Amino acid sequence: MKRFSTLAVHAGEERFNHYNAITTPIVQTSTYIFRDREHIKAFAEKRLAHHEYGRYGNPTQEAAERKLAVLEGARDAILFASGMNAICTTLLALLRSGDHMIITDDAYKKTLDFTTNALPRFGIEATIVKMCDYGEMEAAIRPNTRIFFSESPTNPYLNIMDMERVTKIFKPRGITVISDSTFATPFNQRPLEFGIDLVVHSCTKYLAGHNDLLAGVVLGSPDMIETIRLFRRTMGGVIDPLVSYLLIRGLKTFPLRMAQMNRSGQRVAEFLEGHPRIKRVHYPGLKSHPHHETAKAQMSGFGGVVTFDIDCDIDGALSFLERLQLFYIGPSFGGVEALITHPATISYYDCTREERYRLGITDGLMRLAVGCEDAEDIIEDLEQALRD
Repeated sequence: MKRFSTLAVHAGEERFNHYNAITTPIVQTSTYIFRDREHIKAFAEKRLAHHEYGRYGNPTQEAAERKLAVLEGARDAILFASGMNAICTTLLALLRSGDHMIITDDAYKKTLDFTTNALPRFGIEATIVKMCDYGEMEAAIRPNTRIFFSESPTNPYLNIMDMERVTKIFKPRGITVISDSTFATPFNQRPLEFGIDLVVHSCTKYLAGHNDLLAGVVLGSPDMIETIRLFRRTMGGVIDPLVSYLLIRGLKTFPLRMAQMNRSGQRVAEFLEGHPRIKRVHYPGLKSHPHHETAKAQMSGFGGVVTFDIDCDIDGALSFLERLQLFYIGPSFGGVEALITHPATISYYDCTREERYRLGITDGLMRLAVGCEDAEDIIEDLEQALRD
């Protein structure tokens, strides 16, 4: 078995394709043609593998899916036009009217919005439970519970789910366990090895790594992925061939970028934890993180996202952002450029201060994402911006 970096470069792609190109070609077409009646007959009788229409599959897309499956240690994968499209389509494919699902309280804001506001329109109920409260998780199970959904690490506090504990609660009851592993990536964590049924990633982030595309992927067993794939054929949330090509290109350098971001994330978290203006730092690689031991047991690295709380009001937080010179202000992460976001004004601008604080979104809360810059340059920028 080849090692991770080698797989990132070579897995999933034909060594000698139709054009003998070293890169997987971009098959930029919506329709695939047949040569003659025998060709049509062989396809109809399933004696011939042949693409039919772009919504059902594309060679460039399928190469990206194969590469992602190998990196995750999954038997199958399916790509979507975005991470949220992957999540929504998966839930709609696996749930029916009258079903019930459980989701943790610090899952991504839009995931929670879909489960609590959209799914009830289809007769599907969702119960929100506190992350890492395993007693509450078990107590929420009903006879009609079909799915447990969580993230690990979570956004923005980087809480870590004990995957073995979760699977012991839900899988004996026949409940499908889904984990959004975007913050971890398969470089740092492989949930399927802990018994998780399906893994979701926003490929927009670390996997593609250049802030230039939108994509999402779901990985798991062929049977479960085929159920979702059939639903995608109808829903149409397919990924474009050019985006697939860009994703393949990004994946080739993904291990190199991730190793750098792991190192920088740890250095930055340690710097911030020792700074007098910082009230608290949330990073699984720190001993002060409440789930540090669980993270060490499940993860080989802790990523490039660091969340911290500055001792200041909203005006002070915005002044800090304006003093930064290296960081770009934006709500994403995982690209080669360092980014920082202020959740109170960028993600939760439509909430009152009281609503934000109930969710733990304080005035001084910041979430930064290191890029591939030198860690010392990142720290120097933070240091000068934190000066009074």
